[in-house]
Order: sequence, then C-alpha cells, then structure tokens
Amino acid sequence: MNDVITEQEVIALYKANHWSSAEKPKELMAALRNSHSLVTARADGKLIGIGNAISDGHLVVYFPHMLVDPMAQGQGVGRKMMAAMLEKYAGFHQQILTADGKAIAFYESVGFVRAGKTEPMWIYAGDEH
Repeated sequence: MNDVITEQEVIALYKANHWSSAEKPKELMAALRNSHSLVTARADGKLIGIGNAISDGHLVVYFPHMLVDPMAQGQGVGRKMMAAMLEKYAGFHQQILTADGKAIAFYESVGFVRAGKTEPMWIYAGDEH
C-alpha cells in the first residue's frame, strides 16, 4: 500500500477494463490519491491491479474500485488485494461495494452478500453498467 502510481499506468489499466473513469484522468488520480486506502499489485514492475477504499475510519468503508488487468485475472491478484483491504477494515460495522457481471461471484467468494432487501441506487455519469 506504499506504491507510487503514475497517471499513464493507471489510465492504461482502467482502459483495459473498459471503465469510464479513464476518461477523467485528473479526477481519477485525485480520487485514488485521496482514498482512505489504496492497494496495488505489480508483476515485473507493471501495474496489474489497483483497488481503493473510502471510509470514515471507524464504522463504514466503501470499496469503489477493484481492477485487475484482464490478462492477469483468475490468478489470485484481486483476491490478494481484497484480502489486504478486508484485513485493514476487519470489524467495521459496514463494508460496502457495488458489483455487476462476473465480479459478483468474485465478491461472494470473499464473503460479501446482497445487502438484505436493499436496492442499489445511484446518480452515475458512466455508461458501462
């Protein structure tokens, strides 16, 4: 969690995953750098994974981004990054995220479940969901 990230490598990773955040590089970099926590994964010096947390530091943590390079998916990279985050925030009253597609099965495999009878709601500027 002490990695130095560059805009170029971050944008490349987000584009590889077709995330609309890549279209707002300044805002994305500011968001990542101002996260409560940031976790990264590298292979041979190349950024292959990144995840962040937004938190009040005591009760609630939200995990908005967890990305792994498509060429490295299925190799345990995301699992290791998520394990680091879950260890840091163990015992928090609420650990929250939003997932779709194949990410749902991944998050279920690390302990997340649908939030009771809640309905996900948002105001969202992207178009990939």
